[in-house]
Amino acid sequence: MKILLLEDDIILQEIIAEYLEELSHEVVTFYDGEKALDAIGVDSFDLLLLDVNVPSIDGFEILEYLRNIGNTTPAIYLTSLAGVEDLKKGFALGADDYLRKPFELDELQARIGYIAKIYNLADEITFDSVRFNPKLHTLYHDNQQIVLRQKESSILEYFTRNPNRIVSCDELISNLWSDDSIPTHATIRTYIKNIRRVFEKEYIENIKGEGYRFNIV
Repeated sequence: MKILLLEDDIILQEIIAEYLEELSHEVVTFYDGEKALDAIGVDSFDLLLLDVNVPSIDGFEILEYLRNIGNTTPAIYLTSLAGVEDLKKGFALGADDYLRKPFELDELQARIGYIAKIYNLADEITFDSVRFNPKLHTLYHDNQQIVLRQKESSILEYFTRNPNRIVSCDELISNLWSDDSIPTHATIRTYIKNIRRVFEKEYIENIKGEGYRFNIV
């Protein structure tokens, strides 16, 4: 998972980041709330770990703004605020969990694992700043959630699992359709046209006479 960690206690920030990286997560750390919010605006994260009392913009304000613009990235508050009203406020603003400091790192791992399970994050495919969940037929890109039709999702998943090589229409049909529901090549082209409309970048290249290539680095 790609995790944003906003924590102004630098020692604790380093401890948490190192622990999560040992668990094979990618962790991007911030001390300042404004810089963290800027990063969320230009990049895609699977999970936000937010302290509340941080410089510039506090964690409550960050999540309130994100939820108001439709950003649904799961978020866990990591905070020393122990009052019931703070807890209620965190959940009211759209937090998925609220972990009071001090906490055990194993508890943090357990809560992250639970969030990953309920959001199917383990099933996500990421490329560039795009997160794609084939099971939910959903893309997350530029703070937008885009729901694909089932077959469009299946085609995109096949492309993402077979990047940078030519895939023919017949190969897609063979792997994604049963014998009693074979589509025409024109139908395949329509599905691919719809997928292309989702992205500003031309990921799907048409290889004349051969098929399509999904180009990612």
